[in-house]
Amino acid sequence: MNTSGPVDQGLRLFPFRGLRYVPERVGSLAAVTSPPYDVVVRPDGLHHLESADPHNIVRLILPQADTARDRHRQAAATLDRWLAEGVIAPDPDPVLYVYEQRNDEILQRGLIGALALSPAAEGIVLPHEDVMDDVVADRAELMRTTGAHLEPLLLTYRGETGAPAGAAAVIERTVLREPLLATTTEDGFRHRLWAVTDPSERSEIASDLARHQALIADGHHRWATYLRLQREQTAPGPWDHGLVLLVDTARHPLQVRAIHRLLRGLPVSRALEALTGLFRVRPVEGPLPRALDALADAAAGGNAFLLAGDGGFHLVDRPDPALLARTVRTDRPDAWRSLDATVLHSALLDDVWRIPDAPEHIGYIHDTAAAVEQAERLDSTAVLMHPVREEVVRDLARQGVTMPRKSTSFGPKPATGLVMRSLALD
Repeated sequence: MNTSGPVDQGLRLFPFRGLRYVPERVGSLAAVTSPPYDVVVRPDGLHHLESADPHNIVRLILPQADTARDRHRQAAATLDRWLAEGVIAPDPDPVLYVYEQRNDEILQRGLIGALALSPAAEGIVLPHEDVMDDVVADRAELMRTTGAHLEPLLLTYRGETGAPAGAAAVIERTVLREPLLATTTEDGFRHRLWAVTDPSERSEIASDLARHQALIADGHHRWATYLRLQREQTAPGPWDHGLVLLVDTARHPLQVRAIHRLLRGLPVSRALEALTGLFRVRPVEGPLPRALDALADAAAGGNAFLLAGDGGFHLVDRPDPALLARTVRTDRPDAWRSLDATVLHSALLDDVWRIPDAPEHIGYIHDTAAAVEQAERLDSTAVLMHPVREEVVRDLARQGVTMPRKSTSFGPKPATGLVMRSLALD
C-alpha cells in the first residue's frame, strides 16, 4: 500500500514499559505464548495451550468461567497474581521494540509500540473489514477489567524501497545486537525481541512514520475496542494509545489467507439442495489440498466456494446473475460487490440459507483442516474460501469501503505473550 500520500499527522508510535514473562519463572517462553485470541481453535486448541504451561497467556486472553463478567474478573485476578509472583514483570524503562519472526520461508520484522489512536475518517489507520458488536463489547470489558492490552494488533505500512532508511534502517541496525528474548514456537517460527532505547534512533523512527498511514492487517475488533474505550474517557491518558506491531510491507510482504465459515446445524445435503438452480455445484476429488487447488482454479474465473462436512468436497461457483442483482447492494464499488465474502453473506447466508450471522450459527475458522474436521464432527457445513488479493484489500481501504467481517487473514501474526502493555504504567 503506498501510504506516503497526504496524511494530516501520520503514524505516531510511542515507547512504553512492556510487560514480559520472566524466563526463569516459566517452563519456556514458547510454552506461554499463544496465537491471537480469535485464531485459537476452540476447544481443542484452548485445552492444548492451557496444558502447555500453567502460565500460558491464553488464561488471560480467553479466560474460562460461567459468565462473561466472571471471565473478565478471572483474567484480571490472574494477571495481578502473576505480577505479584514475579511471573510477569514490567521492563524498567519505556522503549520501542523490534520484533522478528522467521521460519525457513518467511522473515518478518517490525516495530511494537503504543500507537496514537485515530478514527478511520482521519485516514491515518485504515480498517478494511466490518466488526461484530458483541466481540468488541467482550474485548472492551476484558481490557477495562485487566487494565491492559494483552496482544498487539498487526498493522502494515509501505516504506521506501532501496537502501534502508528511517525506521527500516533502525530495525536493520537493531537486529545485529543481542536480543531481549529468543524462542521457537511449535509452529516452527523463531521469535526475537529487541529494545530501542537510543533517543536519536527513536526520533529517526518517529520522523519516518509521521509520513505514513497504515492498514489494519489483523485486529479490527481490537482496534474498534481501543477507539470505544478512548471515547469513554474524559481526559487524555493511556487509553489514547493502543498496542500494535507495525510492519513495512515494502520490505516484508505479508501473506493473505482466507477465513473459513462453519455453518452450525446445516448439513451439507441441505446446503446443496438449496443451491439448485442458483449456483453450479460439482463434486471434486480429495484429499483437501487437491480440492483446494480446484477451488483456486474456479476462483480465477469468478465467485467460488468449497463445501465440506459430509466426507466429500463440493465446488460451488457460477452464481445466477439474477440472484446477485437481487441480493447484493448496489451502492458499493464493483470490487466490493464481486468479493466472495460479499456474495457469501449477501446471497447465500442472508438469502438462500437464511442463517443469522451470530456465533451460535456461524463459526469463523482460520485453519482449513480444522474447519473440515469440525463440520464433519458436527454434521454441519464448512464453507472454504479462496484468499482475497492484497491489492484489492488496499484499494477498497483507500476508498473507505470495508469488506465483510472476517474476509482476510494476514500473517504471520505476532505471537501473543511476548510483550504486553499495562495502562497503569503509562
